[in-house]
Amino acid sequence: MSEKVIIAPSILSSDFANLESEIKRLQNAQADWIHIDVMDGHFVPNLTIGAPVVKAIRKITNLPLDVHLMIENPEKYIKDFALAGSDYITFHYEAAKNNVLDIIKQIKSFDKKVGISIKPNTPAEAIKPFVNDVDMVLIMTVEPGFGGQKFMKECAEKAVELKSYLKKDIIIEVDGGINNETAKFCKNIGINALVAGNYVFSSDDMKEAIASLR
Repeated sequence: MSEKVIIAPSILSSDFANLESEIKRLQNAQADWIHIDVMDGHFVPNLTIGAPVVKAIRKITNLPLDVHLMIENPEKYIKDFALAGSDYITFHYEAAKNNVLDIIKQIKSFDKKVGISIKPNTPAEAIKPFVNDVDMVLIMTVEPGFGGQKFMKECAEKAVELKSYLKKDIIIEVDGGINNETAKFCKNIGINALVAGNYVFSSDDMKEAIASLR
């Protein structure tokens, strides 16, 4: 595992009316990636942004775009998000049905990094057959759909089991309830990418908040 911890603030917690200035703030605060939550109102009970917004963000930053598809039938939208400028495209195991390997191949066909995500009630074992075919596993440490929820420690602990399946170095990312305290726990068990929303965007000093997560 890489020793460097990747900090990927989620723009779900940003001021959407001033998205360009919010992204510039993230850059100045030394964020590593920008995490973009895509929700369809079906797979999760919230509706957010689509590929046109990803395309607009791509034009104003060189930071890697970590696009998290919390949507049904992700295979229908991979091309749109790939062409919009995503660097990482993460889909949900629960939304893939029997198409997991096909979706992985589809994302790779656009020369993008592939992530697979699991919700809190999905055991780590469910994605055991696929972890060595992807670049990243995203463990949800809250129920996906809304920001500001409480961190579920037992979900983060899936990382320990996942690491026992790995034959190569990949990124293990967590999303939900991340702050300076929960970040310590995650790093101690080998998690090397942290998505944080409210903790970063509600901070008086964004650079200090991101530094505290490292």
